[in-house]
Amino acid sequence: MITPTKKEDSTYRAYDAETITRLRQIIVLRKLRIPLKQIAEVLQSSEARVAIEAFERNLADIEDEITALSTIRSVIKAFVEYLNLRGAKFALPDDASLLEVVDSLTVSKINFKEEKSMEEINKANENLNKLKDEDVRIVYLPPMTVAAAYATGEGCEGKAIDMITQFVVESGLLDIKPDARSFGFDCSKGAAVLGEPSHVYEVWVSIPDDIEIPAPLVKRTFDGGLYAAHVLRTWDFQDWRLLREWVDASDKYDNDLDSPRWISPETVAGQGFEETLNFYNFIHKGSKMEDLQLDLLFPIKEKADGRY
Repeated sequence: MITPTKKEDSTYRAYDAETITRLRQIIVLRKLRIPLKQIAEVLQSSEARVAIEAFERNLADIEDEITALSTIRSVIKAFVEYLNLRGAKFALPDDASLLEVVDSLTVSKINFKEEKSMEEINKANENLNKLKDEDVRIVYLPPMTVAAAYATGEGCEGKAIDMITQFVVESGLLDIKPDARSFGFDCSKGAAVLGEPSHVYEVWVSIPDDIEIPAPLVKRTFDGGLYAAHVLRTWDFQDWRLLREWVDASDKYDNDLDSPRWISPETVAGQGFEETLNFYNFIHKGSKMEDLQLDLLFPIKEKADGRY
């Protein structure tokens, strides 16, 4: 791709400024992992189309590698969680779906350049992340009166949580109602996008019907209902998507996300919940993030055909 000139009576090769510029271009493209054959095509052509096609092929390869590495990451996380549950004794899990994922990965070398299609790895990754029936609990939330705090804008989740925590501590609520439960949910208008911060967030704590609550908190009456529940794993909020996919694929339950279960003049109602598990202990230990564990609760209803 570069041609040096040889000076007379000298064994040294000389390179002019144009050649040095081309060498720099080759180095840049190699660092971007463009194969030498494609680099030659790009540099030997004056058409932008040739470069675009080469870059797009490279992007496709990178996307395949990202998918495969994501699968490997998920498998290793699953191994770590499994081994943590088993304690000191070492043994790899024998779950069939997990082994299927590993089997699909063993055919891939580190550079992922073999002829085997990424279709199998993508399918295995999908199977690994798919929730099984044993991963989901069906729970009924009873009707309850709640104190609600909501906040908007940047950091609205933290603001609403702080308001509820302050109320719980100052009112001595847990001395009156040690079984109090706390729920939070995104109540932005329109569909909340996974991975993006909430624009409006509301937090509840269940209270006795006759207790007084200070402004700006408001009192709401929750009608109760049926929910598909799944513990949030490693703070991966993609679990919301997986939980919804489980509901949509269920032959027993229908999605009931859009049916309001309380009246809320100020915010949007009818959303799924993120419940703070062991709320009593969480508050008494100082509301520290390392003690926070969330249950995802997706509203459902039994199939209308009456089979269940």
